[in-house]
Amino acid sequence: MGKLKNKIFYILPLTIFFSAVSCDTNEPPTNSNILLKLEDVSCTEAWIEITTTNLTLPTTVTLKQTNPTGDTKSQILNLNTKDSLLYIDSLLPNKSYQYQVTSIQCQVSSNELSVTTMDTTRHNFTFETFTFGGTAGSSTLHDVAIISPENIWCVGEINIADTSINGYTTYNAVHWDGSQWELKRIKTNACGGVDYPPIQAIFAFSFNDVLFAHIDGSITHYNGMEFTNDCSLITQLNGSANKMWGRSKNDFYVVSGNGFIARYLNGTWSRIESGTTTDINDVWGITDKDGLEKIYCAVSFVFQSGDQKILTIKSNKVDSLSWNTGRRIHSIWTSSNSYLYTAGGGIFENKRGYWNEITQVPLYYSRNIRGEGINNVFVCGDFGLFAHFNGSTWKTYNELYIQGIYVSVAVKSNIVITVGLEGGKAIIVKGLRN
Repeated sequence: MGKLKNKIFYILPLTIFFSAVSCDTNEPPTNSNILLKLEDVSCTEAWIEITTTNLTLPTTVTLKQTNPTGDTKSQILNLNTKDSLLYIDSLLPNKSYQYQVTSIQCQVSSNELSVTTMDTTRHNFTFETFTFGGTAGSSTLHDVAIISPENIWCVGEINIADTSINGYTTYNAVHWDGSQWELKRIKTNACGGVDYPPIQAIFAFSFNDVLFAHIDGSITHYNGMEFTNDCSLITQLNGSANKMWGRSKNDFYVVSGNGFIARYLNGTWSRIESGTTTDINDVWGITDKDGLEKIYCAVSFVFQSGDQKILTIKSNKVDSLSWNTGRRIHSIWTSSNSYLYTAGGGIFENKRGYWNEITQVPLYYSRNIRGEGINNVFVCGDFGLFAHFNGSTWKTYNELYIQGIYVSVAVKSNIVITVGLEGGKAIIVKGLRN
């Protein structure tokens, strides 16, 4: 059965209210109302907004839950504000529950809210491994983007021996067309003095709208037919963008070392002061129901001491979240205001206003975490760490262990790709869900 937890809180920061004051039963308020609204749902959890109108606060109410079997249970809640967010866990996947709140003292009941939990995704994948380079200098892949099953980009630096030039040829991308991988050379304007510099990061909006970030600091846009290179960020950026996130080619963010954050908006770059000189390893964002962007940045050094924090950007204002784990943070991901995942010196989730470590996955340094909803999340990292969260349980794929690193991961429906390096070779692992 599902379990109701007596926790009413606003997420980030967490505020829990306990009160025993209720309405005046002799003179109940007129036009009183209680409204329940589903804010979010996962496979095992629900976030429900409770809004009261014309109730004397604080007050106590009773929350009734009807389970899929028809059984009911009740929980006494204490409301101290007009709007509250209720977190309910221990639900069953792919099941329907009914909720209603009643204030006996105020003689009013809420609407009956139906909540259907998400189904879990399957852990079962068939994996293929592809390697490139390794005989003519070190090769590695830094990032990956899945546009469709027939259109996948992996980027980095791949050195292939070339006897015609008595040396090697450097490629900076590999493309999957649905049947094979093809090495690619994406040319720049030689902003940093090299025509085909390695590519550090990629972000794809569609098949004809892809951004590439080269290690010389330039950004290339691909429109499905041709590549257009922009050198204008180099004067601000010291090195390559570590990661990119955005809503379109006209509105996106890049983050890099030394606390660097920049936003490209309608043809103009603007730097955002981060307040740190520590590396910003990752950036991810969501667009809320009001159309406003909320950006998260993961801040820490990998091998030296420095800031360990999560920056947030909203309306170009930088703030930070509480991060009291004492661990390095390398990557961050979410698809909702209700939860947040991080990777680095451990994998953590924040669903209730505090950080909880995921202990079901081995404690190797994790480099990247990405998902396609809370029931399809992947993490990759050192020593071939690769794990999947299906909305209810975590599974680690020990068969993908390597003497190397998986640096980045991307997922789209039943396809997952992780890339990195092993023994001087660039490596791609392609997984198809069975």
